[in-house]
Amino acid sequence: MALSRCGRDTLRRVISGASAESRCDRITNPVLFSAHGLRYRKLEVILTTTIDKLGRAGETVKVAPGHFRNHLMPKLLAVPNIDKYAFLIREQRKLYQKEEEEPVTETKADDAKKEQEAKMKEYQTAAKILDNARLVLRRYIKINNDIRDPVTKEEIVAEVARQLKVDIKPENLQLSTPLKSLGEYEVPLRLPRDMPRPEGKIQWTLTVKIRRK
Repeated sequence: MALSRCGRDTLRRVISGASAESRCDRITNPVLFSAHGLRYRKLEVILTTTIDKLGRAGETVKVAPGHFRNHLMPKLLAVPNIDKYAFLIREQRKLYQKEEEEPVTETKADDAKKEQEAKMKEYQTAAKILDNARLVLRRYIKINNDIRDPVTKEEIVAEVARQLKVDIKPENLQLSTPLKSLGEYEVPLRLPRDMPRPEGKIQWTLTVKIRRK
């Protein structure tokens, strides 16, 4: 019985030693050990669509193998950078390049349309204010209602902005000489043709009244 027990103990030691040696071989095996670095190597892939912070469609970028395997490849966002895939991507880009440019053109057209609509809205607001508007200025007089400081075109433009909250330019006023006496004047306006005129009005005019100060 003692001999049998001794044999079993010896067998256990042999098996235990073999298992430990096998584990040691697995750990120190140079082939397996070198493979541990594969997870840190970047993989070159070709993007099939533009991805924020990664690259544009058709570009070759480097990504982690796990990111490509778990995210990019299942969703067909990228393909491996090999000759056959590179050829397919180039051909695909040629076919769909025009379709990708069309939305840009449409966007520019939409922006131009919005800008035109905003401009027309501004014109309509200005037309309502200028219709039957009256600008009042005060001046000191000299003799026979003549004023000391004539009212210039630039001053009228400034007063329109201050009193009426409408921006016009000096070239929009048809005023050849400054206004030199008290009274009420109808100053013709040369406004853009796109600005809608009130019903029954042929010529835009601005009423400027100069009073005694």
